[in-house]
Amino acid sequence: MNYAELVQSIQDFTENNETTFVAEIPTFVRQTEELIHRTVMIPELRKNVTANVTSSHPYVARPNDFLAPFSFAVIDSSSNYTFLIEKDVNFMREAYPNESTTGLPKYYSEFDGDFSSTNSPGNFILAPTPDTNYSVQLHYYYDPPSIVTSSTSWLGDNAEQALLYGSLVNAYVFMKGEQDVLAMYKEKFDEAMQRLIVLGEGRLKRDSYRDGEPRMDL
Repeated sequence: MNYAELVQSIQDFTENNETTFVAEIPTFVRQTEELIHRTVMIPELRKNVTANVTSSHPYVARPNDFLAPFSFAVIDSSSNYTFLIEKDVNFMREAYPNESTTGLPKYYSEFDGDFSSTNSPGNFILAPTPDTNYSVQLHYYYDPPSIVTSSTSWLGDNAEQALLYGSLVNAYVFMKGEQDVLAMYKEKFDEAMQRLIVLGEGRLKRDSYRDGEPRMDL
């Protein structure tokens, strides 16, 4: 399902072609995409990036499209990988209260930033603070371009029911539509989400067995 088909389906289901309503359809769709991407970790929506950290500097910028980590590794000069353990900031501060404590990093945490804005993606903090220069590799779930702007998307191709019924829930809330119809769309959306969650978990386990890649618990 591409975006034009999705818009037409929303209008067909709601039987609403009113100008103000149609103008809000992109918002209904984007809200649904955001909910899905922050609820279900989809293996197909992962990527790797590499960066460099310098001695005595514990911060690493998060990518603009970052949603959640899959794994985070430090790579030394001999190309040895050390996979870090994700902890919260409080643990990091209690375990390493002084940033001047250096060594091979063991832990990382999402430190700051605004997850609702690509203008302020924030940073990771490593502990202990790197004792030398390292490369780092982040394998992460990313926030893909919206079907609204790209015309097609992974959700449109593989999870069209979740995308459609989620958009219809938002549309009916906007319309202040009949409660029984809204409840039906919510039920359909929940069912589609459950299938998507099962699909995502199954692929995640398959990838872990196939790749043999150390990973962090999400």
